[in-house]
Amino acid sequence: MSNMHRIHWFDQRIRGGHYPSSRDLALQFEISRRQAQRDIEYLAVSLRAPLVYIAKHRGYGYEDKTYMLPHLYMTEEEKSVLKFLARKYGEYSTDAPSGVQRVAHLLGRFAGEEEGEGAGRLPYFDADPRLIHISGQLAFAIEQRRTVHLHYRSENGEFREDVCPVRLLSRYNADYVAAYQEHEGKTRLYRLDAIESLHVTNRMFEINEAGDVPFVKGRPPAIQPFTARLRLDRELQGEAWHGYPARPAGDGFYDIDFYDDDAFLQQLTLGGWLNLVSPKWLKTKLRNRCGQILKCLDGEE
Repeated sequence: MSNMHRIHWFDQRIRGGHYPSSRDLALQFEISRRQAQRDIEYLAVSLRAPLVYIAKHRGYGYEDKTYMLPHLYMTEEEKSVLKFLARKYGEYSTDAPSGVQRVAHLLGRFAGEEEGEGAGRLPYFDADPRLIHISGQLAFAIEQRRTVHLHYRSENGEFREDVCPVRLLSRYNADYVAAYQEHEGKTRLYRLDAIESLHVTNRMFEINEAGDVPFVKGRPPAIQPFTARLRLDRELQGEAWHGYPARPAGDGFYDIDFYDDDAFLQQLTLGGWLNLVSPKWLKTKLRNRCGQILKCLDGEE
């Protein structure tokens, strides 16, 4: 539990005239007396609360009754922005270490992250909402050791592949994810702004002490691709539909190859097609998923 939640409780107890102590705080949240005392010190030193210990009540009060706690809570979206910026500032490199390092540390503390390394005068970084979203998904996959199905666009065209993300980093004012490629057995960098979409799978991977990814657990992708026949809402200009190989089948239909059915279903939910003819099992799976979504919208789940 966040120490901010404990501090808020402690503040409310003071305002209610209960004179809370470190023992009360420790008992309420099942933490050690030492941790409780650190929370109280943080309230007094970092949040500048006018705390005073009142011996008669064996607890704390406020010397100045007008003191108000600063805004302690933030939304998950705000935390995502702070985590994104903390990493950007933490990996920014110049010759003077103090300024950016302090900013990275401060942002990281607010976002619940560890202090990063950084240097230089304070730069400006654009907090692009799309990059923040992608960064958050990749951070989750890295933490949970889950493989990711990427739809990626590069100078050589667009493609899809399964990778094992191992680290987020910034280089030359661009954001990257270092990810292990299963089929090539090596790690490469992917620019976040070149990722069209991604799907975090349920397949797990492990990393050894050398930083390699020795094996991936769970169901592997199909050796032979599945093929879906779709009528699209417009004629394709190339040989791919959102990174999936596509071949004309007449009357506006295309045969589209895919390996990961969950990732393909995710793409289908984004639209861009008019009719799904086959395979039957894919239609059933998509119908069931849409039914679950409708139940959630109606509050039935």
